[in-house]
Amino acid sequence: MSRGAGLLWWASALALMPLVLPQALYTKRTALRLAPAAGPDHGLVGAEFAGEPLRILLIGESTVAGVGVSCLQLALPGQLAAALSRQLQRPVAWRACGENGITASEACERLLPQVQDVPVDLVLLVFGVNDTTHFSSTAAWRESLRRLAAPFMPRGVEVVFAAVPPLQHFSALPWLLRRLLGWRARLLDMQVRALADELGAEHCAASIAMQADYLALDGYHPSQLGCSVWGGLLAEWIVRAGRVAPAASRLVEETAGA
Repeated sequence: MSRGAGLLWWASALALMPLVLPQALYTKRTALRLAPAAGPDHGLVGAEFAGEPLRILLIGESTVAGVGVSCLQLALPGQLAAALSRQLQRPVAWRACGENGITASEACERLLPQVQDVPVDLVLLVFGVNDTTHFSSTAAWRESLRRLAAPFMPRGVEVVFAAVPPLQHFSALPWLLRRLLGWRARLLDMQVRALADELGAEHCAASIAMQADYLALDGYHPSQLGCSVWGGLLAEWIVRAGRVAPAASRLVEETAGA
């Protein structure tokens, strides 16, 4: 984010504060609160396919915890794994490490120690909503994402940063607050893209517009359908970027290198 863009956002936010602060407080007080998804935090899909499973790990906020969906298999972790398995024609073993309401900085302390040594082929980092609503500084935001990627990249693990979700489409938020937070989310996403370029990682811009049936009852988190669509888009992006290979292609590569 350029310094000018950040200053313009803060100037606008301060000017609008008398209007948006009451909206924010009212929304926080009246918002429907949904529980994280039930079920195990790991699974395997595509067992009918031959070959070694692709091992994926999702670290993130409420979408990784499956808030708004009944079980993690039907939330983003399981839906992404299923979409990757279909497209690659290979088994996919998935694991989710998420917490509702967590920021990227907090995840460095509470989530990363749980999974930083897990054997994995691809890590998807899904953050941004809480850093947007908590007004995290751009410096802290970028450094936290760097810390989250740091244990994996030296091991050759593919690191993918998901785009910051489009808060301007969250129907639980009043219109003016949606616009202001959506603007902030886009600015934070610019930081993600720049960091991914710097690290040689992938910034996965695939996102959904959060239309009504893509949202859970709270108007804030993705529904099962939303997770299915989002997971499919993420899988297409990851495969197209060449970050993972189909089972047959992997076998050829391993044979050639033998």
